[in-house]
Amino acid sequence: MILLVGGEKGGSGKSCLAQNIAVFLTTECEASIIMVDCDPQRTTSDWIQARNNNQLTAINCVQLYGKIRNDLMSLEQHYDFVIVDCGGQDNLALRATMSIASHVLMPLRPKRRDLKTVSHMDDIVATCMMINPELRAAFVITQCPSLPSQAKRIIEAKEVCRTYEIDVLDAITYSRNLYDDSEESGLSVIELDPKGKATQEIQNISLELLQVTSVKQLQHKLQNKQPNVLRGNHANARSQEKNSIG
Repeated sequence: MILLVGGEKGGSGKSCLAQNIAVFLTTECEASIIMVDCDPQRTTSDWIQARNNNQLTAINCVQLYGKIRNDLMSLEQHYDFVIVDCGGQDNLALRATMSIASHVLMPLRPKRRDLKTVSHMDDIVATCMMINPELRAAFVITQCPSLPSQAKRIIEAKEVCRTYEIDVLDAITYSRNLYDDSEESGLSVIELDPKGKATQEIQNISLELLQVTSVKQLQHKLQNKQPNVLRGNHANARSQEKNSIG
């Protein structure tokens, strides 16, 4: 299954989400994972290197750019999840991945400049779904303010997303120093604070995106080799598509 974390706006926490979801699936769900870093800034690649230096649970990672469609389909044959981290821009790698991905998660902060990108991302998703109609696309609101007086901003951000034909997750992340602290050391919030609120946020986002209700349910599907339940039953059709996007 190919899971893309991407979007047009930089700074919304795409790499951070991709990294933490990867650790969640690896450590909590016992899934086999490879990360694909498509961002020229190499944020995820540097994070992987930091993990290796600290002798943490190994996660494979490769760097791919441009027309990566065939590379991703090849990787998908060997792993439960291929997690693709695209940079904050509309580029060929983003569209190529979206044309074959099972899921795409698009982080947005509850800020006007982030929400301005929703319309364009809706257009990109609609275009890619002409080739990949089973794509499960969802926005997620990230780095939310924790003050009760700012809760209205979160609600309004979700309402903006709901005006388009793309889901927005109920689960969110709050602005927490733990996300930055863990990333600098090659860690995840799950490893730094297993019982903490940030860990619960990552778990909630992962399960809601994959449309399962518990870690145990996801483990059961993986153990019983039920990838089609997760990927929307379009793996066979995907191999017959023409290489028109990448």
